Amino acid sequence: MRPLLAVVLGVAVTTTASAWGQDTETQTRPRVELSARSWLFTNGQTTWSHDASGINPAFGDPTSKLTYKDNNTHIIEFGAKLHLSRRWHLDGDVGFAIDFDRGRLTDDDYLTGQYLFSRTNSNITGTGTWYINGNVGYRAVEFPNGRGHLDVVGGLRYWQTEHEATGFDRLVCDSNVTSCLPQSSDSRAITNTSHWITPQVGINTDYRLTGRLSVGLKAFVTPVSIIYNEDVHHLRGDLRQDPSFSMWGVGVGGSAEPTVKFMLTRNLAITAGYRVWWNRTYTGTWEVHSVASGSQSAPLTEFQTIRHGPTVGLTASF
Repeated sequence: MRPLLAVVLGVAVTTTASAWGQDTETQTRPRVELSARSWLFTNGQTTWSHDASGINPAFGDPTSKLTYKDNNTHIIEFGAKLHLSRRWHLDGDVGFAIDFDRGRLTDDDYLTGQYLFSRTNSNITGTGTWYINGNVGYRAVEFPNGRGHLDVVGGLRYWQTEHEATGFDRLVCDSNVTSCLPQSSDSRAITNTSHWITPQVGINTDYRLTGRLSVGLKAFVTPVSIIYNEDVHHLRGDLRQDPSFSMWGVGVGGSAEPTVKFMLTRNLAITAGYRVWWNRTYTGTWEVHSVASGSQSAPLTEFQTIRHGPTVGLTASF
């Protein structure tokens, strides 16, 4: 019996090792990978402010600060990855919001000495977020025993978010400075559309813990990000509507997404993770477009966007 048991154990070990090798080869040497992901219940916030005290000394610094905060925005994403050779690959993805609600805009206005003379809250609706991303990657490290890899990646992302604020509630109002008349709750007050262009460099790594389970990390740094923002104040008759305000800015940013991957079959995996995306300006220009006096500019003191939330998806390799 002992010789027979030794033979059975030897066959089992050999079969397991062979299966490991085949699974490893399948996962590390695909030609094409296609993915569908869901960025679930993301929380997003965009904040911008400007300093118009140079235009009118009575204004504060900042003069206005607007914070757009949306909750539970659901984003669907489709991606593809093409391995050109053992070391080089191309990848890209496109994502768009399919559910965009439960948001809130807070609009604060200040006079000199940072006297808050107006604060309004508005509900946020709108078309939400969409983005497109493309990268070139190089496999810099292959871990021993086919355990995984580390790729160095560089590329470009375009990201757009539109917020539409409806009606407003006056929380703070000084009638000596501005009109405090109530406004219909269903009237469109503000449409804000931000465009981020973000070159990025980073890493994409995957490490196998078992034959089916692996952990990974995607992390990017954006050394120079560019923002263009258009803001239309629909209830302001003294401002143009195409747009009322416009902003340009240059900043920095980054993103990170730790993941867990489980192989359902040799060619199909389920993934889960948590993604954070962030950009902020360090310099910029705000411009007001008045009907009567034309356009005037002032420093853009802040423009920041952050979005984060869990991800889940499927990846097929061929």
